Order: sequence, then structure tokens, then C-alpha cells
Amino acid sequence: MAAEHIIKSYDEELARLNKTIVEMGGLAESQLAAAIEAVAKRDSELAARVVEGDAAVDELQRELDNLAIRLLALRQPMARDLREIFAALKIGADLERICDYAANVAKRSIALAQTPPIQPVHALPRMGALALALVKDVIDAYVERNAEKALDVWRRDEELDEMYSSLFREFLTYMMEDPRNIGACTHLLFMAKNIERIGDHATNISEDLYYLVHGRALTEARPKGDKSSLEVVAPDRNGAR
Repeated sequence: MAAEHIIKSYDEELARLNKTIVEMGGLAESQLAAAIEAVAKRDSELAARVVEGDAAVDELQRELDNLAIRLLALRQPMARDLREIFAALKIGADLERICDYAANVAKRSIALAQTPPIQPVHALPRMGALALALVKDVIDAYVERNAEKALDVWRRDEELDEMYSSLFREFLTYMMEDPRNIGACTHLLFMAKNIERIGDHATNISEDLYYLVHGRALTEARPKGDKSSLEVVAPDRNGAR
């Protein structure tokens, strides 16, 4: 009976670990969705709620870390169970960072709402929607322990990178055409980079899930479509800025 109780308690702790990851994933989705909506609607009150909500994710990560440490110290897990705990720690850290980036987007949307609207801002929610789809799909893959679905997310991140590179060029062009756009476009550049980094963290989760399911690391080179560091945007011959 004692052995059965120990096994049951151990299974319950592993289930709690999994539940915490899923709860963090749900918060990451809702935080990012709200941040994107705040940008699209210039809603500073909604943005402020996103910023405030970041604390709840931080608290969940602390709970996750404490539970994982307890499991490692007292249960001495092996094989698949050890991978479960190892993956949960890494995935929890990535989800916390996703929420940080969502909060950063929300903060900048508050400042952006104080400036006159400019055309490029409409492109940001499209990029955010793609990042949100990656986060949602990778959390679904974690719940299902579906490595193929995770691999699909991993590959689709390249599309997000390419979208970021395109927006990077667009924002720079707007700044050069009219210096009055510099303030707003600077915020948009940072927000777009935050969203691009969210995609990177989604691919991190994909790799961790692949390792969890298969017991080996994903060895393919990660596809990257971000060429912004190589971009050069020069004024035209007529002196346009």
C-alpha cells in the first residue's frame, strides 16, 4: 500500500507539473492576444492590464521551478520522467519570456497611442497574429505530446522572420521619408522585434518537446528568415529621407 501511495503521489506531482505548463501557456496566449489587440485598437487601458498580468506568469514560473526541484531531489526520476521535468523547466522559462515580450509590446503601445496614427502600424497585428498561432500550436503540441506538430511550428517560424525583415525595411523607409515618423516607427521596430523573439521562443519549445518525445535532440539547422541585420536603406538620388 505504501508503495502504491508513493507511486500515486509521484504521478500526481508530474501531472501538476504538466498542468502548470499548460496554465502558463494559456496565459502566454491571452497576454499576447491582448497586447496585439491593444496595438490595433490603441487601447492603453487594455495594454496596462497586460503589463500588470505579467506578475501572474512570474509566480507560476516560481511554482514550476520549486516543483521541478522537489521532484528531482526527492524522486530521482529516470528516462522519460527525467525528460519531462527537464523539458518543463526549459519550456516554463520560454513561456515566461514570451509573456515578458508581450508586456513589452503592451508598454510601447501605450506610448504609441499618444502619437498620431501612421500607416505601418496596421502591419504589426498581422505579424502578432502569426506569432500567436505559433504559440497556440506549440502549446497544443505539448498537451498532445505531438512532436510532428511541434516540428511544423519550428519550420513556420521562418515565415515570421521574413515578415519581420519586411517590416524592418518598411519602418526604416517611413523614417527616412519623414523625420516626424521616427518616434512612432522606433516603437514599432522594437515591438516587431519583440514579436519576432516570441517566435524564437516558440521554436525553442518545439525543440524541447521533440527531445521529450523522442529522447534525442533535433539536429536539423534552424531555418531563419530574418535578414534585418544585413539591411541597408539609403536615401534616393533626389535626397528623400
